[in-house]
Amino acid sequence: MRKLHQQAFGEHGEVVSDLVDGLRALVGAGHGVSLVVEEAGDIVGHVMLIDALLDAPRRLVTVRVLSPLAVLPSRQGQGIGRALVTAGLQHESTRGVPVVFLEGDPGYYSRLGFEPGASHSFCKPSLRIPDAAFQAVLLPSYQPWMTSTLVYPDVFWRHDAVGLRDPGT
Repeated sequence: MRKLHQQAFGEHGEVVSDLVDGLRALVGAGHGVSLVVEEAGDIVGHVMLIDALLDAPRRLVTVRVLSPLAVLPSRQGQGIGRALVTAGLQHESTRGVPVVFLEGDPGYYSRLGFEPGASHSFCKPSLRIPDAAFQAVLLPSYQPWMTSTLVYPDVFWRHDAVGLRDPGT
């Protein structure tokens, strides 16, 4: 799994691989899900959806963060990432999760139903996250009062994996 993330994320591969190692504990405790695509015994794609909190005016709301999504570079552009995201969103919808957030390329994720988080009055958890990268998809159990700031689980902060830093600076 580390090799997949290192290849898929290039210069950020080590940070993302370490994050995945940390996220596994949350998945194991029932606070997330990990989905893979395997071919001939090799993992060619992987996505995780992890519990986070939305600090809404009425109460804290458990939501999910889609992070990371990785596909082997040699297999990108073949629908593997789309299949993983679609399966993940379907899974979360059946569980009653109201919103799934992510940090990512709006050109890619907008094709999968994600919209800028700010367009629904969501606030990003860090100023390091570019506005366009902070995205959300509303699922059927979403209610309009569910707004405000997304709070990432501690593991994202411990691995410095929020708004990935530019290694060139």
